[in-house]
Amino acid sequence: MGDARSERPVHRRDAAATREAILRSALVAFTRHGYDGVGVREIARAAGVTAMLVNRYFGTKEGLFAEVVEVAFAERTLIADDVESLTRFAAAGLVAAEPRSVDGFLLMLRSVANPRATEILRAAIEAHFQRPLQALLPGAGARERAALFLSVLSGVRLMQQVLGSPALATADADALERRLRPVFEALVDPG
Repeated sequence: MGDARSERPVHRRDAAATREAILRSALVAFTRHGYDGVGVREIARAAGVTAMLVNRYFGTKEGLFAEVVEVAFAERTLIADDVESLTRFAAAGLVAAEPRSVDGFLLMLRSVANPRATEILRAAIEAHFQRPLQALLPGAGARERAALFLSVLSGVRLMQQVLGSPALATADADALERRLRPVFEALVDPG
């Protein structure tokens, strides 16, 4: 008869799958509740792991949040890679944008009350959106115009997704896109 320990099945974790499960759980939780609205234990429970394991992979809640922000901001859905299609891409993307349960904008909006979360978000926005957009824009004042471009995107998203503006919800999509394009074009033009 063998030792009881040798008869127990050995459960090996796939480190990459565990890490991904934690990130997905955290992405959903932070997007729904913001940085201050959710704890590591809740994130761990939803991922099927312990809080200790979350801390082993990410160090702290702040470290986990920083990685979640990187994941959420990795896809630039409203900013084209070339200046020629930038205004069309941004306007069409805003008009077509459907609210999603996991959204970088909502993650940002629901987390900015925390000063450290705001620092993390500001750095990620700078790296993923501000600098690439600034590099696309010709002429003087590109930094400020890029920030204004992002502000218009955020303002429209706020009206659509958070406030649920009836005027934007019922507007003809093509007409709305035609109205948005000149706004973005004015910000691309260095004049």
